[in-house]
Amino acid sequence: MLASSAPTATTSLPSLHPLTYNAIPAPSLNPSCLSFSSSSSSSSSSSSSSYSYLSPLSFGLHSKTHDRINPKLKGLRVRCSKSEPLKVMISGAPASGKGTQCELIVQKFGLVHISTGDLLRDEVSSGTEIGNKAKEFMNAGKLVPDEIVTTMVTARLSRQDAKEKGWLLDGYPRSFAQAQALEELSIRPDIYIVLDVPDEILIDRCVGRRLDPETGKIYHVKNFPPDSDEIKARLVTRADDTEEKVKSRLEVYKKNAAAISSTYTSITNKIDGNRSKEIIFEDIDSLLSQVQKDKTAKSVKPVLQTESRLNLASSSRDKWRGIPTRLNNIPHSREIRNYFYDDVLQATQRAVNDGRTRLKVEINIPELNPEMDVYRIGTLMELVRVIALSFADDGKRVKVCVQGSMGEGALAGMPLQLAGTRKILEFMDWGDYGAMGTFIKIGSIGAKEVDEQDDMFILVAPQNAVGNCIIDDLKAMTDAAGNRPVILINPRLKDLPGSSGIMQTMGRDKRLEYAASFESCYFFRLLYYAGTQYPIMGAIRMTYPSVYELHKRVDEPSGKEKYIPLSTFTARPTIDEINDAFLGKPRNKDKKASGIWGFLSGVF
Repeated sequence: MLASSAPTATTSLPSLHPLTYNAIPAPSLNPSCLSFSSSSSSSSSSSSSSYSYLSPLSFGLHSKTHDRINPKLKGLRVRCSKSEPLKVMISGAPASGKGTQCELIVQKFGLVHISTGDLLRDEVSSGTEIGNKAKEFMNAGKLVPDEIVTTMVTARLSRQDAKEKGWLLDGYPRSFAQAQALEELSIRPDIYIVLDVPDEILIDRCVGRRLDPETGKIYHVKNFPPDSDEIKARLVTRADDTEEKVKSRLEVYKKNAAAISSTYTSITNKIDGNRSKEIIFEDIDSLLSQVQKDKTAKSVKPVLQTESRLNLASSSRDKWRGIPTRLNNIPHSREIRNYFYDDVLQATQRAVNDGRTRLKVEINIPELNPEMDVYRIGTLMELVRVIALSFADDGKRVKVCVQGSMGEGALAGMPLQLAGTRKILEFMDWGDYGAMGTFIKIGSIGAKEVDEQDDMFILVAPQNAVGNCIIDDLKAMTDAAGNRPVILINPRLKDLPGSSGIMQTMGRDKRLEYAASFESCYFFRLLYYAGTQYPIMGAIRMTYPSVYELHKRVDEPSGKEKYIPLSTFTARPTIDEINDAFLGKPRNKDKKASGIWGFLSGVF
C-alpha cells in the first residue's frame, strides 16, 4: 500500500505509504510535548496530558469515555408531546397523474389539499386585496410574482385546519426563490414526493386528453375513453394540449424542478409514475404511513436526558484545531482519542443529517490500525460507543452490529481483529440510565438483525476473511434496512481467496461494486517513509462534506512539530498525486502508475 513509487535519482525524498504492516516501535516521547497543529498557526501550543493504557480487555476506561463529546447522562425521561400532523409536498410534470394521487392521499390521510391554482382562483373570485393584486398580473398575461403566491400559500398554511389535519402542498414551490421563502419561514415538509414519468409518455397523455365542456371531466382517447358516443361527440381538445406546447411546459417544469431539488434532497422520494394509479398509490401510501409512524413514535418514546447536547451545526469545521501531533506516541493520550472521536462524530452526523444512508468511516491512527502491533480493540469500541450514544441522545434507536462466526466445520471462525468484540460491547459501560437495551442494542450482520423499530445501524469493522465473504450478509442487511442509515466503521471489504486457495470469481465485480457503494463520511490516514512506521511524513484527512486534505508534517527548531496543508483533492488522491504534492510538482491528470506501483495504487 505504498503511496509513491521508488524515489528517482533527481530527488532524495523517500517513498511514502499509508499506515500498514507491523509497527516499528516509536521512540519514547515526553507526554508534555503533546500539541495540536493548525495550519493557521505558525507554532504549536503545548499541553500536558497524562497517558492511560487501554488494553483490549480493559473496561475501566469505559466509565468516563469522551468527556467532551459524550455528555453526562442524567436519566431517562418520556416525552409525550402531541404528534404533529403530516406535512407533504408533491411534484410532477403535466399529465404525471399528480391530481389523481392528491385525491387519493387526501382520502386516505385527511390532509388539507393546497393548490396554488385553486388559491389564486379563490382569492380572485372573493375579491380580496391579494386576489385583486394577482388579478392585475393575470389580466395582463403575466406571471403572478413569487411574493404574492408565497403570501397566499403561507396564509393558507396558517389556518387552523391545516395545523390540525396536516397539509398536502400540490405543485408548490416552483422556483428556488419560493422554496427559500418557505425555508426562511421554517415551513418544511416531512417528505417531498416526485412523480417520475418519461417525457414520451407525458406527451402522449397530454396530446390524447379531451375535455368535456359540460362536466369539466377529463378523458383520454386511448387510456380513458368516454362511456358513450354522446359524451364523445362533445369532447374538445384544450388549447395547451398540443405537442409543441406540451414540450415547452415540460422544459419549464424540468427547469423549476432542478432549481428546488437541492432544498429538499434529503427528503425527496421519487415514485415511478408510469404505472397504474393503484400501484403508484401503494408506494405513496407506504411512504406516508412510515413517516406518520415515525412522527408518532418520536412524540411518545423516551429520550436520554443529558446535561448538554452536542451541537450538530457545521461550526465544528470553524473550530477545528488542526491535526494532533505526536501520533506515534503509544498509547494515545485521552486528548488525542477525544479529538478523533469528535472529528468522526461530527462528520458522521453531518452526513446522516443530509440524508446519506450508506456511509463508511476509515480511520487508521496507530491504535485503530489492525496491521500494527499497537492496535487496541478498546479504542475502536470507545469510538463506536461515542457515535451510538450521540445518536441515541437524539432519540434514535441504534443497533450496533458485529459479524459472527463465518464458514462451517474446519473453516468456521472469525477475523482475529473482531475476536471477543461482541462480549466487550455487552460488558462496556453504556451509562446508568437505560441507554443499553432501550436505545442501543447489540446484534450481528444479516437481514434477520434488522428490526422494524431500529432507526440506524453501526457495523463494527465488517470484513472478508480467507475462505469466507461477508458481502452477501452485508448486502442482505442493507436491503432490509431500506432508507435507514447504515454506517461501517473501518470496513475491510477487499476480495480475498476462497476456501482451498480458489479465488471467489463468481460475482466478484458485483461484490466490489457493492463494497464501493458506501460513501466515505470520514477518512484519516498517516503517511510514513516506505517500509517504516517512523517518522510520520504527513496525513490525509477528509470529513464530510469537505474535500480530501493532504498535510505534511514539519519539525520545528524548538523540537515541536506541526502539520501544514499541501493540497486538496475532490476524490481520494492516488499514490502519484500524493508524491507529486510532496515534491512540489504540478498535477498531471494523465499520469498513471504502472507495474507493481500501479497494483499497490489500486489497493490503496
